[in-house]
Amino acid sequence: MIPKSITLRLFFSECLVLAAFFALVVLTFDYVVIEGLAKDRLQDFMASLERDVQEAVTSSNEANKFTMPSHFRESLFGDISSDLHGFIYHDHKKIWQSPSAGQDKAPEPLNIDKPLFLKDDSNRTKLRYVLYKPLTLKNADNQDSDYLLIVSEGELFASTQVNKLKESLQESMTILGLALLVIRFLVLHSGLTPLRSIVKDLESIDQGKKDLLNGQYPTELQGIVSNLNAFITHERVRLERHRHHLADLAHSLKTPLAILRGCTENFSDHKDTVNEQIARMDSIIMYQLQRASAKAEHTVIKQLNICTVIQKIHISLSKVYLDKAIHFDVSLPDSCMIYCEEGDLYEIVGNLMDNACKWCNHQVNVSIELNPRKDRRNYSLLLHIEDDGAGIPVGKFNQILKRGTRVDENIHGHGIGVSVVHEIVQMLGGKLDGGKSKTLGGMHWRIYLP
Repeated sequence: MIPKSITLRLFFSECLVLAAFFALVVLTFDYVVIEGLAKDRLQDFMASLERDVQEAVTSSNEANKFTMPSHFRESLFGDISSDLHGFIYHDHKKIWQSPSAGQDKAPEPLNIDKPLFLKDDSNRTKLRYVLYKPLTLKNADNQDSDYLLIVSEGELFASTQVNKLKESLQESMTILGLALLVIRFLVLHSGLTPLRSIVKDLESIDQGKKDLLNGQYPTELQGIVSNLNAFITHERVRLERHRHHLADLAHSLKTPLAILRGCTENFSDHKDTVNEQIARMDSIIMYQLQRASAKAEHTVIKQLNICTVIQKIHISLSKVYLDKAIHFDVSLPDSCMIYCEEGDLYEIVGNLMDNACKWCNHQVNVSIELNPRKDRRNYSLLLHIEDDGAGIPVGKFNQILKRGTRVDENIHGHGIGVSVVHEIVQMLGGKLDGGKSKTLGGMHWRIYLP
């Protein structure tokens, strides 16, 4: 069963890796250390045998006949129960073997010009390590003769030494492995702290203690933090919009209901008035439902190209206001991506460009400025929408940004559409400014978006 915790998953993976590593160390130890011990041991024995042979050859006149010392420098050569064997070859003929060799088969001579160490596994039941060494010696007549010295020993001696080392190695490796696992667990626990920090911050947002994820997160998590913040902002905008729509609906129905209440006393005398108010209430409900057009299903916030949205709205408005022959000056970059819901973007740009077309004489300018700075804050873009109309009367700008200040909110022009734009921009963390256009003389909207 796979654990749900990321820490435990990574920890168990580390355990498997360490187990495989230690197994490899043990196998390597068997292969490298045993052979290393055997080779070093045989080299020592070979040096002892070489001195004995040199002493015997220099005191003899014949190359293939000499008398080895009665007492070997390495006593194991003379012990018949010893597993250490020694052999001497001259002209590929065995001329001597140590008493310890007994009836055991001698290794085959090889044509070599330097020492050679190898494993002899020809006998499946008994592995032996063999060291060959060619040697040239002078006899008593000062004549050179070539010899091949061979020493061999079974694996028992090395295995005994290695078993002792293995025990020590297993103890040390066990302690080291446990220490490494503890360290790795602490490292993993520390490495996943930013994820736990995000979870804690999300809980704080859910409890209303925080607005957004604003902690110090690693670079690798900045993408998910940005998307989560965009999603949180999007949901907050959706909730606020629903609240405002309900407030607008209640406010808009307040007056018709009051009139209907007054007409109930004498319905026949006010039949036309009642029908008129019912029609008005129906119109108000349809309008508010149209405004509350946020989709029921959850959608994931993604990046949108605002330039594409502006071009689509521009094409649509050119057809709607064909009779006014409006000249559009649209100056946009090739691409400008922002995190925003598509409906919100159409609401912002569509409302303001539509108002510009309604109130202009013949000219509407639309442009985008990238990475502007406003009130000591950096934004992704600044959208300019200008027209050559009369503009907003002095002192009326702040009024059109407020909600619920008019008796009838269905008035076209600089009315409820601007207040909706203002609310959406604020909820997105942007800023809406308005004023007189210096180039066209009409209204100039400046929309800062994060």
